[in-house]
Amino acid sequence: MSRPTLPAPDRLLSALDHSLRTVFARPNASRPTPARSSATLGETQRRESGALMRVNHVGEVCAQALYQSQALVCRDPALRDAFEQAAKEEIDHLAWTRQRLDELGDRPSLLNPLWYSGAFALGTMAGLAGDRVSLGFLVETERQVEQHLASHLDRLPTEDLPSREIVAQMKIDEAEHAEHAQAAGAMTLPAPVPQLMRLAARVMTRVAHRL
Repeated sequence: MSRPTLPAPDRLLSALDHSLRTVFARPNASRPTPARSSATLGETQRRESGALMRVNHVGEVCAQALYQSQALVCRDPALRDAFEQAAKEEIDHLAWTRQRLDELGDRPSLLNPLWYSGAFALGTMAGLAGDRVSLGFLVETERQVEQHLASHLDRLPTEDLPSREIVAQMKIDEAEHAEHAQAAGAMTLPAPVPQLMRLAARVMTRVAHRL
């Protein structure tokens, strides 16, 4: 196995810039929001939708961290480009969930810098373990996110069609990213790793639901 090379200074600076923009700036989507409908929600419904969309927004903050960190330490230039392209596509999700939070009169998680830092560290460790491991980590992440989004479609208020339309499109996109990573040569992660990932995600979602 070849030893990983240190990232070039320009890529380090680019990753830092991307980190700051993800956590603190308002993202711009390349695609229009899938939310085509309108909804009138009661206060209880609005608060529940806001909490769930905040969790989804945190997930997209973490996705940016994972893709950027994996690209930063990736050995294969073509695969690095694929990680960076996937991160660009995921910016749409970041923008859609942030826009929906604004519409619901809610806010992003107060702990987004922490979520980003933790996900960046995990992505870096996966990337340093090798490209096939990194791809396997990506596949497992996207599959768990897809399951998570499916559960939110069950939990979102029936009347909140805009949020449901956003989550449904995100679910489709996450499945496609998992398929691409699988086709690129992802390895299957050993059993304890997905379980630990689920545990970490459970903690994150419970905290982000409130904070």
